[in-house]
Amino acid sequence: MTLFKIRFMKPPGLFVLLCMAHIGWAQAEIYKYIDADGHVTYSSSPIKGAKKLNLEPKGGMPSTVRAHNVDTSPSDFPRVDSNTQKNRDGARRKILEDELANEGKLLAEARQNLKNGYENQEAPMSKIKELQELVMLHEKNIEALKSELANLK
Repeated sequence: MTLFKIRFMKPPGLFVLLCMAHIGWAQAEIYKYIDADGHVTYSSSPIKGAKKLNLEPKGGMPSTVRAHNVDTSPSDFPRVDSNTQKNRDGARRKILEDELANEGKLLAEARQNLKNGYENQEAPMSKIKELQELVMLHEKNIEALKSELANLK
């Protein structure tokens, strides 16, 4: 197969290739030229009499990187001792576990109501859809609570 066929048969690969080609454009040199009338022109190619601008990328890494262990908070910043923080974390874990148990019960109830709705042949589709959405809501809540619990130390 030719390169042409391969590229167009696999669009994701072509997309990646095009994105990689654009990376170089983001690092182009910029030139600033001011004419006799004071009009400013910016260009990515050199112009006679233009000044090359040295621009640093915005939002990138700062030129001086601080060590991770250095405390940069103000001296009057409130501090919490490790035992207090452990107690807070324990209380948070307990609250999340209680919420997870409660959501589990609500999910089981919502699933039972949905099952009953399917069995009731007179139930309108809007009611069935409402029950399905309630089941999905409780499933999402359980997923979020499990995620929060997994993030605790």
